[in-house]
Amino acid sequence: MKKFESVQMNNKNPKWENVISREKKLYSPTFGTDTMRSELDRDYTRIINCNAYRRLKNKTQVFFAPDDDHICTRIEHVNLVESISYTIANYLGLNVELTKAISVGHDLGHTPFGHQGEKILNEISVREGLEKFWHGKNGLELVDNFELLRDTEGLKRNLSLCYGVRDGIISHCGSFPKKGLKPRDEFIDLNNFLKSAEYMPYTWEGCIVKIADNISYIGRDIEDAITMGVLKDKDVQKFNSLVEDVKITNTNIINYLVVDLCENSSLKDGLKFSEKANDTMNKLIEFNNEKIYKHDILKPMVRYCTLFMNELFTILKDQFDGENTVKNLRKMRSFYPELMSEFLFWLSNYSLIDERKEEKYNNKIIFDIANEKDYKKAIITYLSGMTDKYIVKMYNTLISI
Repeated sequence: MKKFESVQMNNKNPKWENVISREKKLYSPTFGTDTMRSELDRDYTRIINCNAYRRLKNKTQVFFAPDDDHICTRIEHVNLVESISYTIANYLGLNVELTKAISVGHDLGHTPFGHQGEKILNEISVREGLEKFWHGKNGLELVDNFELLRDTEGLKRNLSLCYGVRDGIISHCGSFPKKGLKPRDEFIDLNNFLKSAEYMPYTWEGCIVKIADNISYIGRDIEDAITMGVLKDKDVQKFNSLVEDVKITNTNIINYLVVDLCENSSLKDGLKFSEKANDTMNKLIEFNNEKIYKHDILKPMVRYCTLFMNELFTILKDQFDGENTVKNLRKMRSFYPELMSEFLFWLSNYSLIDERKEEKYNNKIIFDIANEKDYKKAIITYLSGMTDKYIVKMYNTLISI
């Protein structure tokens, strides 16, 4: 028996019914039966067919809007997390369908411009009297309320994912304890997450994705930094002289950490690295922070992104006037036709304004546009879903009149 097979998330696990529970039952397929795919496999395919997943290919990982096709974007990062978590879960005897579904969904809530965009939207949210913005919470709200798929009748509906997948999305953020990572026992309301990493994941599979997320970016960011000229050979050689077990290449780092994790994890101690591997990983993360993420070459990008996101937010916020807000947005189409038209159409999916036209919906109504707090939240959510290219395009329409 594999090390963790006894706690695999399946119908023998006491948490199983909670993990596969949905807030709203899914519709039945037109052809065939529901038995062809498991509940978790249905979630996997629902995620990879939604628009938020498609947009990840044009969202930043670290380096904004690179011309080089080989620089990592958010969707490549997600695919790396899926691959790494599959390897770990398969070796330890855990449910790979659950790790796959969590992996492809874990970063759906990420903003344009990567973590810098997340920081900017949080600053705007706090400044405007809204709750703090973080991509894990935004990801949960997105899969619960905003992403829509057509059902067999052509109606647009919410994704209605299983609890275990939703839990993995909101709980993946943050580092993990050196003493070992274990899942929580409590079946909590996921909307009670008030801050990043407030709770551990509910499943061992969720814990694996949390770790795989950290493993996946370390070496990949270094490779990109070398390609972009941010890191020089002397930087890499200097770091290589400080660590004994791994030379800085993405494949070496992933293999070293995955093998070490699988060898040192146990049901008693949880998912953990050896002391040596944990020290090496911390050195790698510190190296990335110092040499890449705080590099001067990224500072113009930070100012650039801050300008774009604040200006778009302000233009849209200035249209608020209670019951007259929608009228104001429509009136401003004469000045900013693309931005106002696109925002109005997006709002029509989640509020009761009449831009819905011929579309048919059966999803949650989220916003009362006459309520200022709701309206500001709508703008934040709208901006968070944009790709890097799209937000640049929208800003350029503001200055082209």
